[in-house]
Amino acid sequence: MATNTFEMAKKNKADEFYTQWADIEKEVQAYLEFAPDVFRNKTILCPCDDPYESNFFKYFALHFNDLGLKKLIATCYIGSPIASTQLTLFDDEPEDNKTTRVPHKIEITEVEDYNCDTTVDLLDVEWILENKRNALTRLEGDGDFRSNEIKRLRDEADIIITNPPFSLFREFIAWIMEAKKQFLVIGNVNAISYKEIFPLIKENRIWLGLAFGRSFQGFIVPESYPLSGSEARIDEYGNRIVSTNNTIWLTNLEHGRRHQPLRLMTMADNLKYSKHKEIRGKKNYDKYDSYDAIEVPFTDAIPSDYDGEMGVPISFLHKYCPEQFEIFGIMSSTTIDEHNFGYPYVDGKKIYARIIIKNIGDVQ
Repeated sequence: MATNTFEMAKKNKADEFYTQWADIEKEVQAYLEFAPDVFRNKTILCPCDDPYESNFFKYFALHFNDLGLKKLIATCYIGSPIASTQLTLFDDEPEDNKTTRVPHKIEITEVEDYNCDTTVDLLDVEWILENKRNALTRLEGDGDFRSNEIKRLRDEADIIITNPPFSLFREFIAWIMEAKKQFLVIGNVNAISYKEIFPLIKENRIWLGLAFGRSFQGFIVPESYPLSGSEARIDEYGNRIVSTNNTIWLTNLEHGRRHQPLRLMTMADNLKYSKHKEIRGKKNYDKYDSYDAIEVPFTDAIPSDYDGEMGVPISFLHKYCPEQFEIFGIMSSTTIDEHNFGYPYVDGKKIYARIIIKNIGDVQ
């Protein structure tokens, strides 16, 4: 289940995967370490986030003052299948409202110690909703991010942060790029190869975030999802958790790891000392049948002194440094175009998708 969860959700247009607080906190911290003022005086929009359920909304509301936010906006499309569970923010909401919630938005421009308990926390956010009627309002439409109503909020925002619908991921990224906004969103690693996404990565307009694959804690899912596999579980609060090994953050916010070059060995040393038996002891790297590039099946086996094109695993993008490498294309499809060079074959055997790169730093 860990590998196929996102694909199953996409196929069934089941988009109710909810991000855990720990994953949001760990990722956001990486951007703050690189640029402490990255969110200061910014308006953040979470356009797929019911404030009663979303840990994105709860996280940025709680840290509103720490981050120096100008405004936080969250909108929801429909009531969630996991409404009234641990994610619910306000415990005194009538049960009927939890299960029949209409599309609404929340806008916060300040968070203070309203209940005078000497701490600014989520109880103070609750006070805002109870006492400032203009903070939580019903949406005129259905809350779809493609609606004019949500587009206006997008245009107002500086940064868009959310876990968007898996089935609409292509449209969602296009929606962000159309408005030329900064963003931080969760997606499936397979999105890297989408014809709508890969050119943006190739042109260094977007890139991968910090967490990747199994470094995610897992996602909260509704009752309708089966809990199978060794990594599926029910947590201490009763939340149903599924884990995946194919999850990524996609962003255009800078973070420090993106500019850390890989430490590489020469081709000769790789062929002699590599820890990978597929390379160690060979006379040379394999080459593709229909494309002039060498096959490098592991990121840590990229040779430092090779000045031609190389095919590397898609997971390479998690460690990609634009000052060290140039991206030429991808090999992942039967459809060949200026970005996609077709499926990779070595000695007639089809292998996994590859990113085509070239050293641009100092070649040893």
